[in-house]
Amino acid sequence: MTDVVISGSAVWNPPHVLTNEELVGAYNGYAEQFNAQNADAIAAGDVDAVPTSSAEFIQKASGIKQRYIYCKDGVLDINRMRPIIPERGEDELSHQAEFAVNAARMALTEANKEASDVDVVIVSCAYTERSYPAIAIEVQAELGIEGFGFDMLVACSAATFALQRAYEMVKAGTAKTVLVINPELTSPQVNYRDRDGHFIFGDVATAIIVEDKNNCTSKHSYDILSTKAVTVYSNNIRSNFGYIMHATDADPYGPDKLFHQSGRAVFKEVCPMAAQHISDHLESLDLTAQDLTRWWLHQANINMNLLISKRLLGRDATLEEAPIVLDEYANTASAGSIIAFSLNHQDLKTGDLGVICSFGAGYSIGSLVIRKV
Repeated sequence: MTDVVISGSAVWNPPHVLTNEELVGAYNGYAEQFNAQNADAIAAGDVDAVPTSSAEFIQKASGIKQRYIYCKDGVLDINRMRPIIPERGEDELSHQAEFAVNAARMALTEANKEASDVDVVIVSCAYTERSYPAIAIEVQAELGIEGFGFDMLVACSAATFALQRAYEMVKAGTAKTVLVINPELTSPQVNYRDRDGHFIFGDVATAIIVEDKNNCTSKHSYDILSTKAVTVYSNNIRSNFGYIMHATDADPYGPDKLFHQSGRAVFKEVCPMAAQHISDHLESLDLTAQDLTRWWLHQANINMNLLISKRLLGRDATLEEAPIVLDEYANTASAGSIIAFSLNHQDLKTGDLGVICSFGAGYSIGSLVIRKV
């Protein structure tokens, strides 16, 4: 059977940074304006006042200090509070394909590969900016890759689910090299008027090369020992935006059409599920949590990561064991665990074991157990 490796990975950041302080300044300005304009209705109990927030609350609740954003203009305007992203023509490279191509080229360089070496392109993320043609096929064309490409949408587990597909294709011999890209352009789906959600997401793109070990020439590579995925239906993380709104006459930009969640329920339900998922995955390989050198966990909330690690290790994980990138990147949907991996893997020694794990809407959980070559 073919041995399969991860041979290159990369993170591409958009140009702008949005700090907690900037976000809170705009949000509180909106809240004060709304409350003043609706003072009588609020006093009568007909309308709920909009609560204010603070940068300290955000950092304590999530571990986030800032995030990268593709287009900053418009987000801090209290009369708009959404990015201003210029529409591109159908003959121009799409915004999301641009994200993907930037990350892909970096990953190809790290893997010591050319576009001509790639058989398959998978673009897998929480949102794609259009229904068709697939972003992956657009990226394939832009990079000059022969073969085929397709998009996947699995919310925050999109990256690990796509890596599983890539692993299976290379293992089966239907592809020799697969390029997996996660262009997470999340900012257009953020409700910047929602105190509990306006700070969560950032924009980023990640990419990984999965290939036949016999063809690998990169400096750092990792055997994929096993993959595991599970889904359990839940409405606790949801975004209802979709083409059917053209027929329902619903407000296409209403709060339920943007990202929204029941945060406490997610925390309570997903943490034990993720811990058990990882434990079961390791047990299937006759491994335990103590055998791992590194945990590259989904970067949704620092408190979730700390709790999951503690459940598995019986103690707090160190930042070296379970790196956190939330402070700089925020939650980047499916890209979070891949950012953690990309920025924190080159120090591992031959034979060291690690797990890449994501968890999120669906609910969906995906993991890969890997070993440094």
